[in-house]
This record gives sequence, structure tokens and C-alpha cells, in this order.
Amino acid sequence: MEPDEELGQITDEIYANGDENKQRHRPIISGEQLDIEAYAALYSGRTKITRLLFIADRCGNSSMQLEALRMAYDEIKKGENTQLFREVVQKIDGCLSGNYGPDPAWADAVDRRAEMRKEKLENELNAYRTNLIKESIRMGYNDFGDYYYAHGQLGEAFKNYVRTRDYCTTAKHIIHMCLNAILVSIEMGQFTHVTSYVSKAEQSQDALDAVTVAKLRCAAGVANLEAKKYKLAARKFLEVGPELGNNYTEVIAPQDVATYGGLCALASFDRGELKAIIQYSFIDNINFRNFLELVPEIRELIHDFYTSHYASCLEYLGNLKANLMLDIHLHDHVETLYDQIRSKALIQYTHPFVSVDLNMMANAFKTSVAGLEKELEALITDNQIQARIDSHNKILYARHADQRNATFQKVLQTGKEFDRDVRSMLLRANLLKHEYILKTSRKH
Repeated sequence: MEPDEELGQITDEIYANGDENKQRHRPIISGEQLDIEAYAALYSGRTKITRLLFIADRCGNSSMQLEALRMAYDEIKKGENTQLFREVVQKIDGCLSGNYGPDPAWADAVDRRAEMRKEKLENELNAYRTNLIKESIRMGYNDFGDYYYAHGQLGEAFKNYVRTRDYCTTAKHIIHMCLNAILVSIEMGQFTHVTSYVSKAEQSQDALDAVTVAKLRCAAGVANLEAKKYKLAARKFLEVGPELGNNYTEVIAPQDVATYGGLCALASFDRGELKAIIQYSFIDNINFRNFLELVPEIRELIHDFYTSHYASCLEYLGNLKANLMLDIHLHDHVETLYDQIRSKALIQYTHPFVSVDLNMMANAFKTSVAGLEKELEALITDNQIQARIDSHNKILYARHADQRNATFQKVLQTGKEFDRDVRSMLLRANLLKHEYILKTSRKH
């Protein structure tokens, strides 16, 4: 498609978006209350419990809170973390009927088994150290890491997993150590460690299989998201292959890959990257498209943004917001991502036009003219939109640069640079021809 044709198509889309009669009528998926049971089923291990407790703390709905605590209680009793069990019982505070109260007999039995297990592991590790068998010592520290992780002592688990590095004899051992360190670091919120151990694991390229590569990209994506490096996070999530499947549910679900990747891309990619990456990666890339099929709301809002149907896109975002605020990794970034996506939509809407009717634009963004003026003022002040606002007539006038003059100036500058380079080459050639070379004297 020629650039003029493409710009014309975008303009037509935007005009249609601002006209109620021409606007598409597509079903908006409503922001229903989060189905906690279906949500929790996407995860496994400690992250499942952590996410349930996070929902219980943040949801502000008593029935949802008790449902999350009930499921967390059941999940904890499948493991050995008695400290977390006591915390959940305290949060329930007798509000759940049935067998959801303190269970000292179970906790005491688990603690006794844990002490016996710890003593056995210590004896085994001491024997391995005496015999100086590297593989056995590695396994001993790894077992200790598993033990501490199961009992919620994440700091000790991390130390023991990292200690195995000195006793790794193959690349696979190093990758296994890195994955364990990454898992615990994510649980502790130490995302600089995550980035570090992802890099260490990626150095062993020959030992990496497709599933491990997908896990590392997910971990890197989460770390970049938490560091507010949204563009890097988007690229990592876009690179995740279908091999991930349900193989990393102790950290992330396939649905999260689509949600995190889609929102970060919309917030951070410029128009050129959206053209090159959204069109080809989102729509034609079978890998990421498979993830998007799991979250149809994200797929639709991406399509709406790309085709300039901003009202529909923003409506999807509004409907999703409540549930996204309950996501353990995304909640701190929802407001920032939403603001960036909305700002980009406003900039993209105004770009093709010399003047824009603010009434039509306000209608397209489902907002008031006064509210829209404030948003545009902020973008103009920040130099993201080159325009001025006629507040009386409610029209935005673009300040387009003189393209003809800019082209002439660029040609003249290029000519000057070419002339300078040619003169420099001729001077050097003449110096070499006449052997006019100054050699540096050496001091002995």
C-alpha cells in the first residue's frame, strides 16, 4: 500500500470513528466480576496462593475476599507452609463456616515432619561434603533449596539454590540453577536478580530447549515490566513461543503473556513500530496470535487501536481495568499504561489533520470538550502535539513544519557534508602520494 493511500485509509477510519452514524457497532465484552476459581486454575504452586491472597487484600468485595481466602486455605493445606497457613486463618477470622479454622494438629504434624526432614538433609549434605562428590553436594543444596521454598523461607531457598552453582558440572545444571533462582527472585520481588539470572541462563545456548527459552523470555518480560521498561517487556512477551503452554504456571499463565505484552506494546511502541510490529507480529505472527485468542478483549482492543476506533478501544480498557488492578504484577502499572495508551491515541488522532473539530474528537473519545482540552493542553505543553487550540471555536490547529523548506535545507546540508568528505579524501590521497607522513619518534 502506498503511503498516501495508507494515510487516507487512516483518515477515513478516524472520520468514521467520530461519526456516530458511521461508527462500527461491535459487541463490547463487559467487565464482569473476576471468576476467582477459573483464574486460580491458571496457576500452580506458591504463586497461586500469593495471587489469591493479593485478590483478597485488594478486591474490596467481602464475598470475593472470602472465596479467595477459602481457596488459599485449601491450597496451603496441600503443602507445608504452616506460617502462611496461620496468617490465612487469622485473615479468615472465623468468617468461613466448616473446616476453615485453626488446625493445630495438622500444623504441629507438618512442623514435626519438617524438623525431621531438615535434620536428614543436613546429615546427607555433611556426608556429601566429606566425600567431596560434586554432583551429590549440588543435589544436597538443591534439596535444601526445595525444602526452604516449600516452607516459605525464600531468602534461605535462594541462598541454597545459588550455592549449587559452584558444583554444577554441565550447562543443564547451570540452567536448572538459574530457573530456581529466577522463581524465588520473582516471589521475593527481587527483579534485578531475575534479569541477572536470565542472562546467565541464556549464555548456555546449546543446552536451551524451546520450553526453557519461552520461560526465560517470560521471566525477562515480567522483570522489565516491574522495572517500567515497557518497550523491552513488550518485545520479550512478543518473542514467547507456543511451547510455553502450561509449563510455567508457577510464574505466569499464557493469558498473562497476551495481556502484559499487548498493553505494554500499545503503551510504548510508536506509530512506525505499531505498523511494523502490530500488523505483522500481532496479526500475522501465529505465536502471539495464539496467545491473543485466549484473551479476546485484548485482541479486540489492539485491533481497534490500530484501526483508529479509539472509543471502542478505550471502552475495552475501561471494562478490563477492575480485573487488571487485581493482577499481582500489573496492578502498579495499570494507570501509567492506560495514560500512555490514551495519550498515544490522542496524538495519532490529530496527526493527519491541519485542523480538528474538538466536538467531533470529544465524541470519538467519549469525553467532554472541556476534559479533552485539558488533555490536549498537557500534550502540547509536553511537545507531543505541535498545535494550538482555538478555545472559542473549539478547533485544534496543527503547526505543521514547512516541508519544502525543510527538504531544501536537508539537501544543502547533505551537499556540504559530501563536499567536506571529498576534500578530506583528496587531501589524504595527496599526502600519501607525496609521502608526506609524519612518523612518531620513539623514546628508548
